[in-house]
Formats: sequence, structure tokens, C-alpha cells
Amino acid sequence: MPADAAAEIRGAAHGTAPVPLSVLDLVTVGAGRTATDALRTSVEIARSAEARGFHRYWVAEHHSMPGVASSSPAVILAHLAAHTERIRLGSGGVMLPNHAPLVIAEQFGTLEAMAPGRVDLGLGRAPGTDGATAAALRRTDRLNEGADDFPQQLAELIRFLDDDFPDGHPYRRIHAVPGPVQATSPGGVQSPHRPPVWLLGSSGFSARLAGTLGLPFAFAHHFSAQNTVPALDLYRESFRPSAVLAEPYALIGVSALATEDENEARRQVLAAALNMVRLRTGRPGLVPTPEEAEAYDFSPMEAEFVASWNANVIHGTPDQVRAGLDDLQKRTGADELMLTANAHGGDVRLRSYQLIADAYGFPAAA
Repeated sequence: MPADAAAEIRGAAHGTAPVPLSVLDLVTVGAGRTATDALRTSVEIARSAEARGFHRYWVAEHHSMPGVASSSPAVILAHLAAHTERIRLGSGGVMLPNHAPLVIAEQFGTLEAMAPGRVDLGLGRAPGTDGATAAALRRTDRLNEGADDFPQQLAELIRFLDDDFPDGHPYRRIHAVPGPVQATSPGGVQSPHRPPVWLLGSSGFSARLAGTLGLPFAFAHHFSAQNTVPALDLYRESFRPSAVLAEPYALIGVSALATEDENEARRQVLAAALNMVRLRTGRPGLVPTPEEAEAYDFSPMEAEFVASWNANVIHGTPDQVRAGLDDLQKRTGADELMLTANAHGGDVRLRSYQLIADAYGFPAAA
């Protein structure tokens, strides 16, 4: 890693925000919309986030979900790199067991060449989908093997990124290109940057591993809120200084949606919750409209799930969302908040980030 590795990880807070704010994009597709519409919205949000002072913009790998068009993070990030100039771009994350480590090193080396000094490589251990789809992705039915091998896969990936397999290793003469090997070729000049590796998690496994390796850690508070504080505590307790970080650095993903009207925010998050009900009961689909959600006859069990799910979605007016984010940061001690806005319409999602930026006094867009 370069000497300024920590500088590429730690962000700066803007306005009155207690910590840097960032964006997690699932490239959601609403009913009546196309994946093309969703990807155009992602470009709009990324450009707006950059203009307003959000620190980074991540996309998450998911598969076999009609309402989530982010199956190929590297492809989407290349598209976003072509439409932005400064904001950090990354994966939140790539599900490492789904891929050969060399392939990921090549993809993110290519992204780093496209957007030098702006690329993050966030890695997850889960499949990002159901078991059958994971088996198709990995071409094996032994799904636990990928998760169990995660530390070894991670070590291999980092070796490829740094091009430093030891003598005698079977991969010693294999190089991820673009990458450091180009600097050692005759006439070669190589970028001083390489994508910082983050570990993602929703439990204690990746928290402990990230701490032990001295890597930055991202926790999925947006769907595992009950585990947030224990996982962050474990990360900090396990942390060992490294060439990457001298001190722990943890961000948390947060579902947050701001609208001018409190009732409208409730309508929007109800639609997103109905989408989750369908996903959790094996009926994944496009994100429904608020009107469809209002007309839906929730069973008692579904209604209980919706209430529990939405209790962890910070939503309402900009001031209410700001207060909720401030409280969450204070309770968890998170070094960064990564906001994901789940709603049917791309215009609602875009507007939510703008309203939150306004609530914190972020710089105005040029």
C-alpha cells in the first residue's frame, strides 16, 4: 500500500455533519421502470453527491433480484467513473467467494487506472443472493466452502493487488494487470495508488478479521441493526495497527429517506418494506409504488415484519432524518455514515440525498 493509504480511507465531514456522509446505491428498479432508468438515476445521484460533498459512492453486488440492477459492480463503477471527477467510487461490496481473486484484482486494477486514487474495493463473504443462485455463480453446491475459505481468498487477492507472492509460490509468475508489475517492466511507470481493501459484514466474523488485519470495516446496519454495536466493539477490540491504518476506521450502512413531507416519507418506506417482504418470502420483484403498498393487505406476520424493518429506516423530514443520523452516529461511534435511499422512484431517491445535504449545510451545487 502507498504511504498515504489512510488518507484514501478517511474522509472529511462537511457542514454540521458529525462524520463524513457517503452513498450506498443498490441501483433499485421500480415497477414500471427499466434497468436503464435505474442506471441513469445512479449517474444523477453520483454527480449530485459529488457536487454536494458526499465522500464516497459504493454499489453492492446482488443477483437474481428483479428490483436490484447491481449484479456487476465493476461495470457500473466504470460507468460512474466516466461521469464523475472527484468522488470516491467503490464496491459495497463485491462478494469475493463468487469470483476468482485474480479476476477481482484485474477488474479493480482497471478501475484504478480509469480513476486513479478514487477506487475502493469493499469485499463481502456472503453470496448476495439465494443458495441456488450462489451455486450457479460458483458452479458448486459446496457453498459453505467459499465462506470458510474467505481469509485465504482475501490473502490471495491482496497478494495479486500488491504483486508480491513469495518465491516458490505457484502464482509467483502470475500478475494482475493493470497492476504493480507494470512498474517493473522495462520503461514501466506505475500509479502510486492501489484500491484500499475494506471488509464488509453483518456479524462478528468480518469485524474480527478486519480488526486483526488492520483494515477498514463497513457494517451493514441497514439490515442487521441488532448486531451493529457488538460488531463495531469487536472490530475495535480486535484492531491491530497495520501499514494501512494506525487506528480503526468503521463506517455503517444506514437506510435513510428524507422528503419535504413526513407522511410522504412514510408512504415511500412502506413501499420499500413491501419489496423486502416479498424478497424474504421468496417472491422477489420490482420495487412497488407507494399506491400499491397502501392497497396491499398485509398479514399480521407481514405487518410485524414491516414495523420491525421500518424501525431501522431513518425517515421523515430533513430535520428528522438529520436528528436520527446524529443520534445513530453518537450511539455507535461510527467514523462514517453511508446512506442508502430505497424508494420506488429515482427522483425521490435523488431528492432525498439533496435534502439531507441541505439539512447539514453541505456546499451548494455549482
